[in-house]
Amino acid sequence: MQIQDKQTVSRIQKAIATSQNYLLSLQYPDGYWWAELESNVTITAEVVLLHKIWGTDSKRPLHKVEAYLRAQQREHGGWELFCGDGGELSTSVEAYMALKLLGVSETDPTMVKARKFILQRGGISRTRIFTKLHLALIGCYDWLGIPSLPPWVMLLPSNFLFNIYEMSSWARSSTVPLLIVFDRKPVFVTNPAISLDELYTEGVEQAKFELPRQGDWTDIFIMLDNAFKLAENLNLVPFREEGIQAAERWILERQEATGDWGGIIPAMLNSLLALRTLGYDAADPIIERGLQAVDNFVIETENTYTVQPCISPVWDTAWAMRSLVASGLAPDHPAVVRAGEWLLNKQILDYGDWSVKNRQGKPGAWAFEFDNCFYPDVDDTAVVVMALDVVKLPNEKLKQAAMTRAVNWIASMQCRAGGWAAFDLDNDRDWINLIPYGDLKAMIDPNTADVTARVLEMLGGCNLFIDDDKLERAITYLLQEQEPEGCWFGRWGVNYIYGTSGVLAALSLIAPKRTQVRIEKGAAWLVGCQNTDGGWGETCRSYDDPSLKGKGTSTASQTAWALLGLIAAGEATGKFARTAIQRGVHYLTETQKPDGTWYESEFTGTGFPSHFYLKYHLYQQVFPLLALSKYQDISHLL
Repeated sequence: MQIQDKQTVSRIQKAIATSQNYLLSLQYPDGYWWAELESNVTITAEVVLLHKIWGTDSKRPLHKVEAYLRAQQREHGGWELFCGDGGELSTSVEAYMALKLLGVSETDPTMVKARKFILQRGGISRTRIFTKLHLALIGCYDWLGIPSLPPWVMLLPSNFLFNIYEMSSWARSSTVPLLIVFDRKPVFVTNPAISLDELYTEGVEQAKFELPRQGDWTDIFIMLDNAFKLAENLNLVPFREEGIQAAERWILERQEATGDWGGIIPAMLNSLLALRTLGYDAADPIIERGLQAVDNFVIETENTYTVQPCISPVWDTAWAMRSLVASGLAPDHPAVVRAGEWLLNKQILDYGDWSVKNRQGKPGAWAFEFDNCFYPDVDDTAVVVMALDVVKLPNEKLKQAAMTRAVNWIASMQCRAGGWAAFDLDNDRDWINLIPYGDLKAMIDPNTADVTARVLEMLGGCNLFIDDDKLERAITYLLQEQEPEGCWFGRWGVNYIYGTSGVLAALSLIAPKRTQVRIEKGAAWLVGCQNTDGGWGETCRSYDDPSLKGKGTSTASQTAWALLGLIAAGEATGKFARTAIQRGVHYLTETQKPDGTWYESEFTGTGFPSHFYLKYHLYQQVFPLLALSKYQDISHLL
């Protein structure tokens, strides 16, 4: 297949045009783009539990959750962590719990199938800590089996070996409210009141409500947990009430005017649970705003009611702008101008939690969501800068000032290892992931190759500058992170295809000659994992099994990432993987639907590797458009 073929040229031009039209049709009147952010069913199940605990369930059409959960159950009886994973135990237990809270009888065929699936996999006793926590809140699990979190943790100074600011932003905003919940150990009465005794494989009478020993360093923390529990029983916990009061103040101080906490459902739910535990009333304005914030994450259809774990309007808008301008839309087109001005108004000029460890930086970043002043992030900020760079706004001076503030903030967030993390500076104490409470292994926010690559792509692509020493350390960090096969790990997207694409885009712009050999090795790895259909795909299982790097069913988003990486590598080295690129482009044009869209059922976004995955519904639109546009730009070189 040759690009010079008129039929091929026409097909690509049509694919780009129909994709542009579709994307433009999705823009909101205020100028932003905002698509669904899908996860597994636990988020929705936990919201059902929250409303049952608050007694606010009758004010929401939660009966529609039943239809959603039934539709998401798979033939084997369980519910999935990600598409096609064969079902996951904790996810399935929480779905079963929600259905029972909604009044579904345990003799219902859906429940019978689910129960069989759950019991075959070890039942409640084998679930994760957070599932057990939610069950303990309604008396379906004993608090003895939940780790202790002493409230005095709130009082530890920020320069202490361990304090709340050594936890990742998402862990911190979820954990502080749990200090209250774990201390009080409430058991709430719901309507209907339920029992889940039938989900104990060994029988509830024989269940051991304790933290299992692992035979490694984790056991030290289990011994500490036993000491904490003894202190609780003897009422000898030091500074108990002071810690509770400090946690309460922290929660109240970090509620956004819109009612959100941390911009993520876990932090919002836990904060509301903490305040319920402290006796707040549902009519309190703080609670009303909080519950409304949860409602704002809901997607309701005629028959279903689901809750997103987070919302991504800033992220979606920036990527939509980049792909539209790259595909030929004028930089001053009204659609991208409206989007650019909307983004300028979303720049955060307040100090957030990041400033606890970063005393030099000044505000100027963007967050993922509509409102999240305390937790802007490096990845969003870099992408927004790149989006603003390609558009022409009525007030260019204002735009340039905003971009300068953003770059200065990003520079101040560089970690000691040389890279960048998502939300915090030097948040990298690995041992924190060993505490029993952190069984999702996501308690820290270390620098990663994909976020670091985004920063360097921003600098190279927008002709921006940071100190030479900072730049050198970042390049060195990326080179050190390259895997022996030539690929790079992807923390926030699945997985090595995502990471490799981002790094190739960065190195090709910032240090093409110096890193040519590394770029070529990364490109060769991408070529080597292309599927026979011409596309690329990678399963979420690659986070657990290194042999699955770059392997999986082809998807539009992952194919686009691979193409973007290969095109960047070719531009940097002059050695284009012509056949692989053309086959990938053919895959995208052949799988595009008549309305200009692509569809993929797979989850290609990552929340917590191995434990929580995401499907960004706009990924399957913006990245193929961007890849086809980049291909059109370099087609004369092939």
